[in-house]
Amino acid sequence: MAGETLITLQGNLTADPELRFTPSGHAVAQFTVASTPRTYDKSTNEWKDGDPLFMRCSAWRQLAENVAESLTRGHAVIVIGRLKQRSYEDKEGVKRTVMEVEAENVGPSLLRATARPEKTTGQRNTSQQPSSGYGAQQPSSGYGQQQPQQDPWATGQQQPQQRSYSDEPPF
Repeated sequence: MAGETLITLQGNLTADPELRFTPSGHAVAQFTVASTPRTYDKSTNEWKDGDPLFMRCSAWRQLAENVAESLTRGHAVIVIGRLKQRSYEDKEGVKRTVMEVEAENVGPSLLRATARPEKTTGQRNTSQQPSSGYGAQQPSSGYGQQQPQQDPWATGQQQPQQRSYSDEPPF
């Protein structure tokens, strides 16, 4: 929509995303991203941290479910979304205004980590089994430390990769 303020935010999650569902069944995940600017001080030859920015973000529907399934506290993320201003009255009747980001896209930052994306079906995961979604932790491995399922170099012979093609875009 014209006139909206788009923002790209990078930082770390301050807590695990909170996943909830509206009465009509739409998923919404809320999370906070902390972003601290760093500048190099040539006079002292040191990096200096600036004042941190804590930005509240929300993601809706399938994006919300993917965020909650894939990311946890401390993960470095990149958020692209619309900057929104919202006013409300607190419990004491004081009018407050807050700035929030309504996320269009959220992903792990690959600057200091790795991730193995997996395409979702677009439907909610209702199984009781542990998730293996985008950036999800696997047993005995941490974020960015997942081991490959098959190592073609282990036997010295390269195994052929099976490829499938469809009319769907890669994303």
